[in-house]
Amino acid sequence: MIRVPGPRCQTPIHEGETATLPARVGMGEDRHRLTPGGPLRLGGIEIPHDQRLSGHSDADALLHAVTDALLGAAALGDIGELFPDTDAANRDRDSAEMLRVCRQRVVEGGFRIVNLDCTVLAERPRLSPYKEPMRQRIAEILAVAPSRVGLKAKTGEGTGCVGREEVIEARCVVLLARVGSGAGEPAGG
Repeated sequence: MIRVPGPRCQTPIHEGETATLPARVGMGEDRHRLTPGGPLRLGGIEIPHDQRLSGHSDADALLHAVTDALLGAAALGDIGELFPDTDAANRDRDSAEMLRVCRQRVVEGGFRIVNLDCTVLAERPRLSPYKEPMRQRIAEILAVAPSRVGLKAKTGEGTGCVGREEVIEARCVVLLARVGSGAGEPAGG
């Protein structure tokens, strides 16, 4: 329960911590083309499939969406600024490592993750059996309880580029709260 006595309020984030609101919300989305040959890497896990995602890094669209949501909420840019596809060092880079780096920047900026809500759009494979392992993996990478990670899977119902199995798309919304004993946002923040 959040009490709102005025423009700011206190809410428990982790045992023994409080966060001074206002909260920060970020949204991220990503899509990658499907190409022949598996396995499919999504949400930090490998899923048996006859196709994989194609991209400069390991092309994990879900972790990329989470990364952009975190960066956006903390006003720290986007994944392409931190890990440009023009940099050879990012070729085949593990998206979990990129997410860890961004999480660290968010923490160093004085924020904690309250929760995130993700949606993956894929015609195939059916993702229901993999949702819990993906939630667990994302929670592990972000160092949060799995209960803070929401994950839904949808199909394209046979329409659009998702329905034609050309791409897999992912979206994420994240809620951050500033942590510490100081008064909330700096002026202009």
